[in-house]
Amino acid sequence: MHVAYWIVAALLALFYAYAGGKKVLQNPEQLRPMMGWVDSVPLPFVRLIGALEVLGAIGLLLPPLTGIAAWLAVAAAAGLVLVQIGGMTLHLSRGEVRETGLNIVLLALAALTVWLGTGWL
Repeated sequence: MHVAYWIVAALLALFYAYAGGKKVLQNPEQLRPMMGWVDSVPLPFVRLIGALEVLGAIGLLLPPLTGIAAWLAVAAAAGLVLVQIGGMTLHLSRGEVRETGLNIVLLALAALTVWLGTGWL
């Protein structure tokens, strides 16, 4: 389970560091082609979501690597589950059922990370 955690956590961390970094650093015009929902959400909220994703990515890796408060990795994964629930809610409220596929995959991977993390942390 230890190896499985690191594989899933590393993949999630890469994804969330990239996606969250884009939300934090890019302007709405740059985000719009990939994330059409940015026009329906205030920019500070988009930045907050991005910051939460980046912090979640760091939280998946840094605590277990340092051995300091390793339980924070499980908390970070649980937080990313909540981020995906929020994303699915937003897409469904906009009638974007087809866009929830990625949310479902990321939700499942984050939930798997919670489960794997509780097994060895």
